[in-house]
Amino acid sequence: MCRHVGYLGPPVPLRSVLTDPPFGLYRQAWAPRRQRHGTVNADGFGIGWYAGGDPVPARYRRAVPIWADPSLPDLARVIRSSAILAAVRSATPGTATGEEAAAPFASGPWLFSHNGALDGWPKSAEPLAVRLNVCVLDLEALVDSAFLWALVLGRLRSGEPADVALAATICAVEAAGGSGRFNFLLTDGRSVAATAAGDTLWFRQAGGTVTVASEPADDEPGWTEVPDRHVLRALPSGVIVRPLTAATEGIGIR
Repeated sequence: MCRHVGYLGPPVPLRSVLTDPPFGLYRQAWAPRRQRHGTVNADGFGIGWYAGGDPVPARYRRAVPIWADPSLPDLARVIRSSAILAAVRSATPGTATGEEAAAPFASGPWLFSHNGALDGWPKSAEPLAVRLNVCVLDLEALVDSAFLWALVLGRLRSGEPADVALAATICAVEAAGGSGRFNFLLTDGRSVAATAAGDTLWFRQAGGTVTVASEPADDEPGWTEVPDRHVLRALPSGVIVRPLTAATEGIGIR
């Protein structure tokens, strides 16, 4: 469920990441090529980007399919950024609707997206919330992605590096009895962290840019698939990929 993409590099128009690629996020809303669960991502979309000199990102989120928004082509043509995170949504059954339920979620410098599902939502979140100390009523939206974002954010605020926070959240949810598909994407505008845990994840790094995406946006060379149960940390200068368990070695899974 869902597709997402993150970009870091020289400033580019949003359209060069979202709508111009032949198999980019815009097309993935109705015709994904490698999505393992679901066939259409028409339950909303969101775009987050960073303006020069401002560490807090801007967001544009809608509850309609990305192709149904008449304002998007103009925005994507004129807005430029060196750091972009965007997603199209296929809603998990039982989750809330509306713009606030669409990724990216945000706090401070962070943007977050979740491609997947927490099995048994919302009932499964009740024991997890107690054990992992999350108040469901405080979530931005009553969706599994917002619940998982709250867990990740707590770890970020405690000082864990981004890739460690993502990997440790998955391990903590599973240790507490939760299950599901947990492909996460996270950026602070300077680096990108992401997990492959139940669905596809790819990256391409070249020429001072890096793109991390649910699936390749074109058929050009340079795309690398991330193995399942792995986490990556990406900069325009390079990408590090390692198993989830290696990222969490030496830290307490709480």
